[in-house]
Amino acid sequence: MFPSSFISTMSRENQIETVEKLLQPLLTDDIFLVDIRIKPINNIKIFLDADSGLGIEKCIKINRALYKIMEEMAIYPDGDFSLEVSSPGIGEPLKMHRQYVKNIGRDVEVTLNDESKKTGKLISVNDQQLEIEFTEGKNKKAVTTQLPIALTDIKQIIVLIKF
Repeated sequence: MFPSSFISTMSRENQIETVEKLLQPLLTDDIFLVDIRIKPINNIKIFLDADSGLGIEKCIKINRALYKIMEEMAIYPDGDFSLEVSSPGIGEPLKMHRQYVKNIGRDVEVTLNDESKKTGKLISVNDQQLEIEFTEGKNKKAVTTQLPIALTDIKQIIVLIKF
């Protein structure tokens, strides 16, 4: 469908846009796209998430279907590409409002634009702000505080995993 040199002459942004268009019909149920990264060696990394969790089986199914489409359309000359589909890993920042909502009730570390950090339980999110709850002090001196943070003040949010 595409001339063999087509994709190699496209900018990274156009390559990402092309891959995203091919991917969209494969995203069923509550699965959504978080990010696409393409390295100069045509290594395509797609990060997906789902409101109810994204298992490896779904990632494998989407990977195989998308790979087949890309091969059949001969988007990369001589099949010169690799494709990885996964969920964002532990420690990856949340990028979308939908991810914030999904992680309500979990502990997060919020880095503000001024590089200061706030840690607490994510208790609510709306279009303007999120709210975290944290406890300072111990035992009878413990004070629980709820802190609203404007989304525009946030540089990044990472979910904290506790063992």
